[in-house]
Amino acid sequence: MAKPLSLIQLIVSFIFMFMFMFMFMQCSSYPAYQKQSLLHFKSSLLNLYKTSNSSYFGLESWNSISDCCTWNRVVCSLHSRDITALHLNNLNGPTPYDIVTPYYDVEVNSRILDPIYSIKSLLLLDISNNRIRGVISGKGLANLTKLVHLDISTNNFDGSIPAQLFHLKFLQFLDLSYNSLKGGLSSEVGNLRNLRTFKLERNMLHGYIPIQIGNLTKLKQFSVNTNKFSGPIPDSILNLKGMEILDLSNNHLNMQIPSEIGSLSNISSLALGTNSFTGIIPPSIRNLSKLESLWLQDNILSGEIPSWLFEIGSLKNLNLGGNKMNWNNKVKVVPKCMLSLLSLRSCKIAGDIPEWISTQKNLDTLQLSDNQLTGRFPDWLAEMKVGTILLSVNKLTGPIPSRLFQKSLVSLALSGNNFSGELPKNIGDANEFKMLTLSGNNFSGPIPRSLANAYQLILLDLSRNRFSGNILHIFHPDAKLLYVDLSSNELSGEVPGSFGTLTIILALGKNKFSGKLPRNLTNMANLEHLDLHDNNITGHFPDSFSQINTLQVLSLRNNSLYGSLPINLFSNRSSLRILDLSENNLVGNIPSNLGNLRRMIDTADESHAIGVGGVVVDLSEATITSISGMYTLRVEINDLMVNWKKGKQGLSSHCQHIYSLLDLSKNNLSGDIPTSLGNLKKLKQLNISNNRLSGFIPQSFGDLESIEALDLSNNNISGTIPQSFSKQKYLSLLDVSNNKLSGKIPRGGQMDTINDPTYFANNSGLCGMQIRVKCPEDELTRDANKEGNDFDQESWFLWAGVWIGFPLGFILSVFIAFFRGYFVIPPPRPKYHSIYYSI
Repeated sequence: MAKPLSLIQLIVSFIFMFMFMFMFMQCSSYPAYQKQSLLHFKSSLLNLYKTSNSSYFGLESWNSISDCCTWNRVVCSLHSRDITALHLNNLNGPTPYDIVTPYYDVEVNSRILDPIYSIKSLLLLDISNNRIRGVISGKGLANLTKLVHLDISTNNFDGSIPAQLFHLKFLQFLDLSYNSLKGGLSSEVGNLRNLRTFKLERNMLHGYIPIQIGNLTKLKQFSVNTNKFSGPIPDSILNLKGMEILDLSNNHLNMQIPSEIGSLSNISSLALGTNSFTGIIPPSIRNLSKLESLWLQDNILSGEIPSWLFEIGSLKNLNLGGNKMNWNNKVKVVPKCMLSLLSLRSCKIAGDIPEWISTQKNLDTLQLSDNQLTGRFPDWLAEMKVGTILLSVNKLTGPIPSRLFQKSLVSLALSGNNFSGELPKNIGDANEFKMLTLSGNNFSGPIPRSLANAYQLILLDLSRNRFSGNILHIFHPDAKLLYVDLSSNELSGEVPGSFGTLTIILALGKNKFSGKLPRNLTNMANLEHLDLHDNNITGHFPDSFSQINTLQVLSLRNNSLYGSLPINLFSNRSSLRILDLSENNLVGNIPSNLGNLRRMIDTADESHAIGVGGVVVDLSEATITSISGMYTLRVEINDLMVNWKKGKQGLSSHCQHIYSLLDLSKNNLSGDIPTSLGNLKKLKQLNISNNRLSGFIPQSFGDLESIEALDLSNNNISGTIPQSFSKQKYLSLLDVSNNKLSGKIPRGGQMDTINDPTYFANNSGLCGMQIRVKCPEDELTRDANKEGNDFDQESWFLWAGVWIGFPLGFILSVFIAFFRGYFVIPPPRPKYHSIYYSI
């Protein structure tokens, strides 16, 4: 039988019940305006993307009925029920695959955040990776006085850091990275109290990191990575004694690193890479006993690399590559640290690979590219479990040891050395491979069968070696290969077409491939760049190529293709901007559809940055970056070789996107030149020389507003050079030699600068200033002008004779008459006295 509760127990029970009810009442109430602010923000976001589906943003739980403290991305205080944290990162909206009309280029104005700024209880605000553009609202930040954590990274914010941000005295985490900020005062300067305050912040007008950063004394993490800041590191940053992570990399900062940077004793990560810092590495850095990562790469630092860096026992990541520093080979290094990453790229290291590196048992990334290393690949390095080994552009020799290819190997870059021999047959055992670049060596023999087992491979470059064989093993259809370059080898057999559906760049030029083009190339739904120049490929140009809408670069130069080009060759949906079919045996007409290639009408600069398998690959910038941002691997992507202005030239991957070329030269094409080619307003070079084309030069060629080189030589073209050519602004090469052209070469614009007679030679009747041949119409005009001038001179002479001859004749007549006696001058009379007489 249960005992009755005592009075004390009843009182305690009532107290607990009262407290529970009180807490429940507190928890069930929250400021209504905060909920309305979030709903207002959600409504603005949906309207911007023109969608009613909030699941695209992870906001499906946000509604007017439910408790806002239960919503996704929202955190509330258990006590006050105020909203304390908003995780509004990655609100990128629907993808192109989600809706018919893609909105991936939507511009998100920074004013969309105005409702958020009214929630004054916020301690954490994360709005990173949202494509927000515009200025950071100073008035908005002024309301968030309790902020501890602010992340606005990976957006498109520009302009200045507002002064109000430096009044957030509780701020501990501030990430402004990956924007376009450049320092300076924002337009919202109403809170500046007096002129003295303005003078103190005057340096902000020049893009400097504001000296007011020193006011945020509680700051532990500060990042402005990848912005547009310039000038020196402000000395006030030394006030931040609690700083643990400082990232100022990838800006335009200069001058010397503050000598007292080592006074920030809590620093664990110091990232100052990719700026323009000069001087030496400050010796005070050796005082940073908690330092784990030091990133000083790609500056203008000089002097010897100090050996004391390796005495910092806490150091794990050291990147000094790309400076003007020297490595003293005579200094003996006995590391006290245990590194995970070591980059000494371009540090003038000579001789063998330093053996002290073998003591680094935790080493995962070794970057020693662009040095003066000699000798063979060391066995001790092959036995270490290093994930990334980058030794490109050195003078290393010999074969690669087979023991290197362990499962731990992720990236291997040995391009630009003197390695030789065959590749180890077990190369595919490194099934975690993501990058393999061996270009520019002396490797020979077949490509090992096991390489096809490396299904994680993203980038494969075996170009400029002596690989041979007629069997290239098929990669798995789900292979992740984005970039494949096997060019400039001695590979033979049929053209391989099975590298996986993700392949973007496929370069197989300068080999001995033969046979017809494989139809399974069309299975590569992402293929943008296909280079097969200088092989022995035969057969007709396949209709199926028109189905690859992603294709931007196609080079089949110097093969043995024959037959006519398909009438429907590529449609206006095609992305082609470089098409090179020169030096083949093609016949028939030039398809008029080529005038509809939209990328030759309006070029676009597109990024090739694609995330696959834990790394970001940017093929346009020739870089591979780890998702963690720990390192960037610079890849030597080979240039695309084209005929450019009468000579072979390589187009770098950095600038290929700005070029638009069409080359059909050295074939047997005939018929008229399609007028539609004049639509290609962004075309920089058009070469249809050495064919059997006839008819006239289209008047529409004057509309090729970007053309720099136009080669129509060695055809049967007749008529005149259209007067519309006088509109050209960039034309520097015009070759119309060996045709049947006649008439006057147009004047005006760039046409007046094209005066090499060989480019107009062997035509039936060209004339003009450019070749110093007078035109018949010029002769007629000259004769007419001469006759007019003669008449004018005769008339002038007659009238001059009247006005000059009349008085001159009169004077002359008088003079002659005088000498002939017409005028008698009587002799003087004798003098008489005054006597008068009569007769």
